Amino acid sequence: MQELNQAVLIDTTLRDGEQAAGIVFTAMEKLAIATALDKAGVTWIEAGTPVMGQEEAEALRFILDARLKAVVFAWNRAYREDIEASIACGFEFLHISVPVSDLHIHRKLKKSRDWVIAQLRTAILLAQSHGCYVSVGAEDASRASSEQFLELAELSASLGVLRIRYADTVGLLDPFSSAEIMADLTVRCPLPIEFHGHNDFGLATANTLAALQNGAVFASVTAAGIGERSGNAALEEVAVALDEIYKVPSRIDLTAVKNIGCQVAALSRRRVFNT
Repeated sequence: MQELNQAVLIDTTLRDGEQAAGIVFTAMEKLAIATALDKAGVTWIEAGTPVMGQEEAEALRFILDARLKAVVFAWNRAYREDIEASIACGFEFLHISVPVSDLHIHRKLKKSRDWVIAQLRTAILLAQSHGCYVSVGAEDASRASSEQFLELAELSASLGVLRIRYADTVGLLDPFSSAEIMADLTVRCPLPIEFHGHNDFGLATANTLAALQNGAVFASVTAAGIGERSGNAALEEVAVALDEIYKVPSRIDLTAVKNIGCQVAALSRRRVFNT
């Protein structure tokens, strides 16, 4: 286990958080949340998916037009229409996500691993040809082998990608397995790793902290822990734990993120984290 001395939080309230059943933010609510995150000192905001349609794209343009200090970026599948929609919207940083487990590749996509690799390469090069920076997401990484994840990371690194997301898509890890996996991968991976935990067993925050303590540099979070099924690691919980337990230097305003959690919980009719 390494000493935890750095951790960068990537907020995905407006993308993965909004995938929770029953949550739909208006354009003005999205702008208000993004602006509050920026003022709180969150430096990375995953704002949404432009290819979802005109309404989503217009909401994302409002956020981009606000010219926040944070890097505001778009989520994409490895499809031309996704990349072109994000570029047309005005994004300069794109996250491109592909499945990495056999289960997702063969049963969900009904494609081959070679197809996924080729598709990802084409998408990255297309984004970069328009001057965009790129991060890559490995969906369902916790049900893939380490070698399958590293194959994706090595390809991404060779193409100039800036980081790779390890997604515990169905939230099956615990803090011990999260720690073991990150300790192994971070010394072999050619890119900085972002840990993305889901909360199916109520362990997303614990798993995220274990991952950060074992070499992951970045971590996905959402305000109030909202997200698909049982949600994601909560921004307020992770930020407070990093500050109070691990004494990690942070520019994030803890009072402000607590207020954002209350704001998002009220908008989505969820319970709020209290500390």
